[in-house]
Amino acid sequence: MSRIRTAVLISGRGSNMMALVEAARTPGFPAKIVRVISNRPDARGLAFAAENGIATAVIDHKIYSGRHTFEAALQSALEADGIELIALAGFMRVLSPAFTARWQGRILNIHPSLLPAYKGLHTHERVLADGATRHGCTVHYVTAELDGGAIILQAEVPVLAGDTADTLAARVLKKEHRIYPQALEIVARKLQAKTST
Repeated sequence: MSRIRTAVLISGRGSNMMALVEAARTPGFPAKIVRVISNRPDARGLAFAAENGIATAVIDHKIYSGRHTFEAALQSALEADGIELIALAGFMRVLSPAFTARWQGRILNIHPSLLPAYKGLHTHERVLADGATRHGCTVHYVTAELDGGAIILQAEVPVLAGDTADTLAARVLKKEHRIYPQALEIVARKLQAKTST
């Protein structure tokens, strides 16, 4: 059965992208990462992808007149590569309803909270400010609603006495690196099953 052609979109160091690349090396893994795309030319994750034999592209949002033209360029690049599945890994752009609708059921994101709690940014700081005792991360489908798509997998960590945003973020990140590859595998297998029928 052919592997699902996958693009990973990043804006920075791409540590979750690295976890996905490592998982995709496993024999029998249903997704093949064929392209890493960044909206920032200085994203550190691009070097890792290139060093690991994965094609990269930069689609710098700053050179486009707006979200529509940026997303049109992104869509063209995805189509040129025959991409079937998108994984957002620290991609710091909000995608339009039109774009997410086009990729419905084929675009994933990882978010550092136990959704539906703490949507948006600065989740670790907000968890600490609220005195919450549990925190974690969620892989979900991307929809027009920010961090509102159906949940695929979650992992939980305790909030410890003396935690800072940094220590809590580091603990959550370890869980992210574990569940994102699992979620990608789940969704890619579903897509394989659809294409084989």
